[in-house]
Amino acid sequence: MALKVTPKKQVTEDPRHTQAVQSYESGLRALQEHKFEKAKGHLQKVLSGPNKSLVDRAKVHILTCDKHLETPALQFKTTEEHYDYAVSLINAGDYVTAREHLDKLLKQNPKSEYVLYGLAALHCLTGHVEESLKTLDEAIQAKPALRFQARNDDDFQNLAEDPRFTELLYPDPGAEESEPREEEASAY
Repeated sequence: MALKVTPKKQVTEDPRHTQAVQSYESGLRALQEHKFEKAKGHLQKVLSGPNKSLVDRAKVHILTCDKHLETPALQFKTTEEHYDYAVSLINAGDYVTAREHLDKLLKQNPKSEYVLYGLAALHCLTGHVEESLKTLDEAIQAKPALRFQARNDDDFQNLAEDPRFTELLYPDPGAEESEPREEEASAY
């Protein structure tokens, strides 16, 4: 008795399903990148697909996009208010967005000592020691009182053992006195 072998039927995938899955994936990528308008467009294409569970998930993500699109963009009345927002992002651990805001503030106010100070703290928190020391030095040059603030700021604890940090916060008091002042130098 010979077994009769019948060839298996090939399962062909519905092209509408394939297209819906691709649109869903594109929508999720755009959503993760905070491109809500683009994400919504991709996700709306999923709604006409044959897979009910995929359609239901797309609807949930479309509601998320709508919620974000309704929210007005951040607008700050003052530079200080914008800075405070950036600091709140640092405190929340959102270093990437905080850096974007601080960089924007620095472009608007290149000599702003408190923006420089905030960037120095952010550099320190993210392990960029050299940038932190350089930026903190710039901030202290612009406003020496920041030296005292930095001494007690936990954001700089990664630098606590660095002698360059100590020199920056506790300058040699005799160095300033031993250098002749301009009027004394011209008297010789």
